Amino acid sequence: MPKTSARLLSLLSLLQARRDWPGALLAERLDVSPRTVRRDVDRLRELGYPIVAFKGPDGGYRLDAGTDLPPLLFDDEQAVALAMALQMATTTGAGIEEAAARALTTVRQVMPARLRRRIDMLQITAVGRSATRPESRVDSGVLMALGAAVHAHEVLRFDYASPPGAGHDDPAVAAPRRVQPHHLVTWGGRWYLVAWDLDREDWRTFRADRITPRVPTGPRFTARELPGGDVAAFVAGRFRGSDGSGGSGDWPCRGEVILGLPAAEVSRYSRDGVVEELGPGRCRLVLGSWSWPGLAAGIGRFDADIEVVGPAELRDAFAQLARRYANAATGPLGEKRQYV
Repeated sequence: MPKTSARLLSLLSLLQARRDWPGALLAERLDVSPRTVRRDVDRLRELGYPIVAFKGPDGGYRLDAGTDLPPLLFDDEQAVALAMALQMATTTGAGIEEAAARALTTVRQVMPARLRRRIDMLQITAVGRSATRPESRVDSGVLMALGAAVHAHEVLRFDYASPPGAGHDDPAVAAPRRVQPHHLVTWGGRWYLVAWDLDREDWRTFRADRITPRVPTGPRFTARELPGGDVAAFVAGRFRGSDGSGGSGDWPCRGEVILGLPAAEVSRYSRDGVVEELGPGRCRLVLGSWSWPGLAAGIGRFDADIEVVGPAELRDAFAQLARRYANAATGPLGEKRQYV
């Protein structure tokens, strides 16, 4: 018979592996008597594990949820996955970075040496964003409140801070927003709430770091169907300038050009563009953007000969940029300009 401590760990591992365990089956798996299983269950209860007994023909035991967090037991793959998740949690901007770092230290200290070596080989470094897009931090309590409202389908009231310089940063200036929250998502390193705005009668996407929830929450609601049914496509469409209807998420401006570069070189930097090889040193590129000048400027960064296939708006945007760039090369901003 294994020592008591080792047997307790084996029993705990079994209880975590499935919801219900008949007592006779536990005794068989541990190679002990049902009476020993009952004593071991009592010992685990004394250590804080909320194990409940259930009656019936196959009466047995179940590891239930409790009021305190007892020690946990993980297998190797679970321990590695947990450590990796904690490393990534330190880069989420969700306001849990310090807690995640402390939890990672705790987990690493109790890991066997073979697992510590695997974890230490993976080091994630968070690179700060540029000054043009400062890093946004969201209080974890705000995320929990938003997530709870989404899960419970409860109307949410909150104050929403305007962007700096908009002149409406004081929450007292505007009435609180009233929304039906549907999804809590991340995009580009930021957290957003996708919700149906009750006052504007339209879908809206709110930055979580600008939200100050009000309590209590409102009445429960029946969830609406998100346009297109796909939250990822909907959010992508909103950030690309479309209304998200149909869930296509397409760019409002899309054009086609032929570039004097190999397709393999262009495809590495075209992100969601479509690249087609036309021959040695030539390829076709179909790309989208928020605006025609923005699309023309994005294509121009490839530093190659460009032939515009269409549409006419893209050709006009290249002409507009050509005039601007030519005037920029002639002198300081105060001198006479020719473009309109």
